[in-house]
Amino acid sequence: MISFLDLKQINLRHEAEMMEAIQKFIHSGWYVLGEGVKQFEAEFAQYCGTKHCIGVANGLDALALIIKAYDIGEGDEVIVPSNTYIASILSVSMNGATPVLVEPDLHTYNIDPALIEDKITSKTKAIMVVHLYGQLCDMDAINGLAKKYNLKVIEDCAQSHGAKYSGNRAGNLGDAAAFSFYPGKNLGALGDAGAITTNDDSLAQRLFALRNYGSHKKYENIFKGVNSRLDEMQASILSVKLKYLDEDNMKRRQIADYFMNNIDNPLIIKPTTTDEQESHVWHLFVVRTANRDDLQKYLMDNGIQTLIHYPIPPHKQEAYKEWSEMEFHISEKIHNEVISLPISPVMDMEDVRKVVEVINRYGE
Repeated sequence: MISFLDLKQINLRHEAEMMEAIQKFIHSGWYVLGEGVKQFEAEFAQYCGTKHCIGVANGLDALALIIKAYDIGEGDEVIVPSNTYIASILSVSMNGATPVLVEPDLHTYNIDPALIEDKITSKTKAIMVVHLYGQLCDMDAINGLAKKYNLKVIEDCAQSHGAKYSGNRAGNLGDAAAFSFYPGKNLGALGDAGAITTNDDSLAQRLFALRNYGSHKKYENIFKGVNSRLDEMQASILSVKLKYLDEDNMKRRQIADYFMNNIDNPLIIKPTTTDEQESHVWHLFVVRTANRDDLQKYLMDNGIQTLIHYPIPPHKQEAYKEWSEMEFHISEKIHNEVISLPISPVMDMEDVRKVVEVINRYGE
């Protein structure tokens, strides 16, 4: 069986370094917001090209805390893509603000800049972009709109660690950015973890407090904050794995290139990419087909595990049943047709070739 993602093998490559980092963490005697977190924050900020990195507990908290730090709440609106994982939208709702859904481009799966302006109102405070599947959004167009209407741009970088747009990395393409380091991400921890990056000094200082009960100094609380601190051990693990992120992303690109050049089946719609190679880090390799469930069964019968990202669009989720009568035809089409093929930095070329051979026989 070709597994969709072999996390055990991904992490075993770094076992010795991880164990050394964990031992150092244990012997430090300081287990919350210690030197490990400070080190990773400095390293990740430098990697992304930003002035600040604020480690938090997970990706959802990262998004929600950005919105909270900007005082976006009741009566405010945030534009979000209608085709995304629900965390992007939950972060807006958690702050009492209203998510305003905008359809994606059918080819890139990212929010369509041409559809954003019609959704901007006097209540709009920010545009949230999601670099879905690892491909960066059209940031020139989106930042242009934000500047025109004096809006904040919030990046959801949960799937785009290391991607570059005109020389700048994900996390340094808007006003603030949220990262998830969930284990399956391109840069994954050994549990939940997240971070925020920004060049805004004032915002960063507010976020450092908000993640820690609204406090910069113990027992002195200047904001109504939360407890959302990057775990010290996870930070140590992330520092180890960050050194290998670019190499891992290159391996993902090599596999994706082979898929793009060799999958040749009229029943399969391959991804559309830009000419800028580094703008996609291939967190997922997603294809579309009219009979997705049939294709998934066929691949499983032939020893290939796949996943669906995502089977139900946000506006059809029970959590947002008030949207159930809304129509987002492009998003619904995408969610009905997508299937994610195996791709990872530990996938060998024999398995890559088998995936291509099997998928090219589909429908014969």
